[in-house]
Amino acid sequence: MPYIIKKGVMPECNDKMFTMEYYVTHFTITAEEELMQISRELLVDSVSEAGYESFEDTEKGVDAYVQTQLYDPVRTKELVEDFPIEGVEITFVSEEVEPQNWNEEYEKEIISPIRVNENCIIYDAQSPEAEELSKEAPISIAIDQKMAFGNGAHETTKMIVERLLNLDLDGCRLLDCGCGTGILSLVAKRCGASHVTAYDIDEWSVENTKHNAEINGIDLVDVLLGDVSVLSHVDGVFDIIVANINRNILYDDMPFILETMAPGGRLILSGFYEEDADMLVERAAEFGLKEECRKVTNNWTMLSFIS
Repeated sequence: MPYIIKKGVMPECNDKMFTMEYYVTHFTITAEEELMQISRELLVDSVSEAGYESFEDTEKGVDAYVQTQLYDPVRTKELVEDFPIEGVEITFVSEEVEPQNWNEEYEKEIISPIRVNENCIIYDAQSPEAEELSKEAPISIAIDQKMAFGNGAHETTKMIVERLLNLDLDGCRLLDCGCGTGILSLVAKRCGASHVTAYDIDEWSVENTKHNAEINGIDLVDVLLGDVSVLSHVDGVFDIIVANINRNILYDDMPFILETMAPGGRLILSGFYEEDADMLVERAAEFGLKEECRKVTNNWTMLSFIS
């Protein structure tokens, strides 16, 4: 299976001068037309194991983005060669992302308002209608998205938001694993959570979560940079833990996350396809958790467990 790496210049970001260094890998899928979309979905699911975190469908396959320090062409090649559909051929070419002002690119696009039930609206802080939108629902969250994922538009985020809206969060402590823009943390605080701790491996996400808390007038003190290991420095336990992350990270991190769960606590997961749900249900059962509900939207799945 051939693969090529092209050299280029890394992107530079202007907000606090962080450098976001990414490779983009152009995957070309050769398959019968009826197998193309399922091949895209399985490919995305597979290469997520190699650190890819953002994906875009193309005419011939998928473009996938991975942070430079995580890029492993050998691992990517192994995953592609193990592709489960017989007769489908996949090749890829990787290159460093060309320099651009990422904030400026994001700020060019106004995110359409996202309405969850009748109780919550998530809207773009830069929208000319922001003031009117902020009054539309009892719970309104403004998001100024700066190189972080989770503006509320994706099915996985919306399903967790909906689940949180259906729970009594008054006075609870919540942990947000992989916080992205901070939308789940902000919704939890608006719903009455007394304390929220959030963490993300991406520095931009941490800064964006803090920024979005500030523009919403929400007190969000504990926003940490790092992976699940940061929880070793966190005091106390959590009544509710939410995680909208890749399936394999959820599986591997679950025992460490659950060390911070209070007795009778609740774990809410999303970020995976329906066919991966049973694997996570079995994993949760190893730690005494029972599935209390699930929701599926466009094959994306949300699972809620209780201890």
